[in-house]
Amino acid sequence: MEKRKLGNSGLEVSALGLGCMGLSFGYGPATDKKQAIQLIREAFEQGVTFFDTAEAYGPFDNEELLGQALEPFRNQVVIATKFGFKGGKTELGMDSTPENIRAVTEAALKRLKTDAIDLLYQHRVDPNVPVEEVAGTVKALIQEGKVKHFGLSEASADTIRRAHAVQTVTAVQSEYSLWWRAPEKEILPALEELGIGFVPFSPLGKGFLTGKIDEKTTFDKTDFRNVVPRFSEENRKANQALVDLLAKIATEKDATSAQIALAWLLAQKRWIVPIPGTTKLHRLKENVAAAEIKLTTIEFKDIGDAISQIDVQGARYPEHLQKRVDQ
Repeated sequence: MEKRKLGNSGLEVSALGLGCMGLSFGYGPATDKKQAIQLIREAFEQGVTFFDTAEAYGPFDNEELLGQALEPFRNQVVIATKFGFKGGKTELGMDSTPENIRAVTEAALKRLKTDAIDLLYQHRVDPNVPVEEVAGTVKALIQEGKVKHFGLSEASADTIRRAHAVQTVTAVQSEYSLWWRAPEKEILPALEELGIGFVPFSPLGKGFLTGKIDEKTTFDKTDFRNVVPRFSEENRKANQALVDLLAKIATEKDATSAQIALAWLLAQKRWIVPIPGTTKLHRLKENVAAAEIKLTTIEFKDIGDAISQIDVQGARYPEHLQKRVDQ
């Protein structure tokens, strides 16, 4: 797989990474550990060198899983993890105090079986701790050799600028896909100006853009899509028009809907690296193959223009989670 650099940082990763959250958290029961390790190692064999986790995924289980799975080739991969919640539990609220950042980093180093974290993100911006203080803490950890690069997740352009002034931000991670294009307004221009890489999570719309979900689909009771307004039965039905259009475009390119959705993101900028997640080997291979699809400038524009004509229904987060998004 081709490599990309996240902004001006020099951090080189595969054009597509692997979002590992769903192996342990968020989308129903955790994947069997042996199968999860097999999937992560198969991703590496397929050319993926960028793996995304967080202490909150489990909590802790996902980091431990990656530590074990990636240990045989640790020096050939880039691992990104995150701090920012009390005790690693999202339901307890945010905690980006310097003490917690340091404690999480030390624990993550052990779970990931590594001497340094390649990319450490603030998982969500903490309104109670100035981002300058967060950036300063990570800067100290970088100077100590425990962290190599600093990142932010779901941060506003203003917050990114403030953090970047204290410690160079290597990457920003936020949701971005053909059905959530808000980052195009302020985030992408700011990142281009500052030389920061962009890592879209949920690049397949939490599975919806694959075309494998419709209004009749039922989710496991522990699947967080049950509380996402965009995934209500009514909204899934309304949003089917987007999926149908994507399927038509994919057929014309002899590709799958998921591959076109990923190829469109890859065609945006050389410093964009999507991190689709999956628990299935055949989906992994399908996603990886998207890196080989080249869209012409006209195809790229036509896809974006066509999709933008469809008014997507439903908020991407329920109200209590939307409050955690930095405005």
